[in-house]
Amino acid sequence: MPLPSGKRHFLDFRDLSYAELRHLLIHAERLKKERGTQDAPLAGKKLAMVFEKPSTRTRVSFEVGMYELGGTALYLGKNDIQIGHGESIPDTARVLSRFVDAIMLRCHGHDTLTNLAKYADVPVINGLTDYNHPCQLLADILVFEEHRGPIAAKTVVWVGDGNNMANSWIVAAQRFGFVLHLAVPHALRPCAQTVEWAQENGATIRFFENADDAVKGAHAIVADTWVSMGQSGAEERKALLAPYQVNDALMAKADPKALFLHCLPAHRGEEVTDSVLDGPQSVVFDEAENRLHVQKAVLLWCLGVI
Repeated sequence: MPLPSGKRHFLDFRDLSYAELRHLLIHAERLKKERGTQDAPLAGKKLAMVFEKPSTRTRVSFEVGMYELGGTALYLGKNDIQIGHGESIPDTARVLSRFVDAIMLRCHGHDTLTNLAKYADVPVINGLTDYNHPCQLLADILVFEEHRGPIAAKTVVWVGDGNNMANSWIVAAQRFGFVLHLAVPHALRPCAQTVEWAQENGATIRFFENADDAVKGAHAIVADTWVSMGQSGAEERKALLAPYQVNDALMAKADPKALFLHCLPAHRGEEVTDSVLDGPQSVVFDEAENRLHVQKAVLLWCLGVI
């Protein structure tokens, strides 16, 4: 979503072309290789990091990223700012725009993000909403391609809840041209409109209720927690998702070189076993590190440096 000044929001993969997403990945890879030798392209720039929901990786990657690029990051937790409850979202957007050069928002409702972006005069970056998590997907694509080469035409399997990460993988499948299998209980399927958009735009998306069938020959298996922060009905969800645990037996049905991905934090013994998470096919900590490098690329892109 370009701004009149030429700056850009980063809210959803659908707002960017494949060429723009690839541009971000190329620069993320470069920034990773050059870490510790870079100049300060964001010297004097300030990022407001607004958190309705806490996160280890999102906070540390953005804060360290701004520091390494020469800028400053300001943490604003849910008790530090009045967005949406003591002050309207448009007013918060207008005020923050007078103080900082960019805003990162990690929130519940996706409408909160899009409303903030609508009224902000500076770039807004999606740090996660209940609908999607595009920064994480950039890190995921980067880690896959570092280990296995181009992701186009490969088969990725999402196993578990049809949550915000599943929605993100669906859009990524359309943009990057890989096949996506979704092993998800029917009651927990992802956003139907997102699936429809992806399929209408050429993506190959297949649903499976049996995880064993979904992972046959797969090049990557991806999981996430079964119960997200603040979600109700935890025990019912766990019972419904128990057959979708990623364990050694499930990994053995995929391609022998299949990677295991997880955005973390993981609930060990629930969606994934220790033997898989800590095993030789797991790239979860490389994946977590890549949040820093893609965040830096996104910041530079949003602020017109790259």
